[in-house]
Amino acid sequence: MRPSRTALAVLLSLLAAPLAAQNPECSGLSSAQNDRQRCDAAVDLTRAYHPIAGLLVSGGNPLLGSQSTMGGLGHFAISLRANAANVVIPELNVDGSNNVAESDRLLAPVPVLEGAVGLFKGLRGGLLSLDFLASAQLVPNEKAVDEIRVDPDAPRIGPVSLGIGYGARLGLLNGDGALPGLSVSVMRRSVPRIGFGELAAGDDLAADLDLQATSLRVVAGKRLAVLTVAAGAGWSRYTGNVSATFRNGATGVPQTVTLHLDQSRTVIFADAGLDLKVLKIVGEIGHQSGRDQHLITNFQGFDDTKGTTFYSAGLRFGF
Repeated sequence: MRPSRTALAVLLSLLAAPLAAQNPECSGLSSAQNDRQRCDAAVDLTRAYHPIAGLLVSGGNPLLGSQSTMGGLGHFAISLRANAANVVIPELNVDGSNNVAESDRLLAPVPVLEGAVGLFKGLRGGLLSLDFLASAQLVPNEKAVDEIRVDPDAPRIGPVSLGIGYGARLGLLNGDGALPGLSVSVMRRSVPRIGFGELAAGDDLAADLDLQATSLRVVAGKRLAVLTVAAGAGWSRYTGNVSATFRNGATGVPQTVTLHLDQSRTVIFADAGLDLKVLKIVGEIGHQSGRDQHLITNFQGFDDTKGTTFYSAGLRFGF
């Protein structure tokens, strides 16, 4: 008797379920010494926290507190901001249950220096005006923070290494009259290769990652006397090559698997601040969407489907 199509579908789904519940990079490892669990946790760790690292670098508004372009040649702005998000820090030790305990929670800040230079004033009302955008992500190196490793060849100034970003902003409305300011921007940012976890110090897991972030943003806003408000939405793509390292349970020798990450998220945000002409004091709040990545490892206290709320605050100088 030939089996029905329904029976075949059920059988195939049952066979596929255990196969799906593993990372292909770890499929050849044994569970007897928890090697597969350690490998899965190391891989899942990079996948889970890569978009959060990208968010801390990118934030929301590409120039904090702005909604339209600078107004052509001779106009510029420089902003020093800090992007921050609440991050769950996992223990870097793994048992055979695919559970990783929560070690700590902290508000993780990343300082960013950003700027804009006016290139073209545009047509009437600011239509097609153009700015050049630039940023420098300030990453504390190992001399400042013992828990991280930073590429020794990365450009650095004293205790911080630099990640460079660049892009452009196109104006659609300059905000004159009753109309709001409106602009569209694209930014490309990169961060020096960083790592965390140290097997020599007793950790079961370690990870090293590259991060490149491409961000598209649409921002609208208005200046009301000394108050500025802006809101926007956008999309970010985070890519990079990562190395996930775990301790072999039988030999104690570190093993490393490499993979390429390519993830995208949507972002919404709102800015508010005081506009004191040359100086602006601005705050921002926003949210990056989550996504079910079907992680095998359960990082206690962390849910990748809920997304991440972020905050920014800074000072902006400009003419």
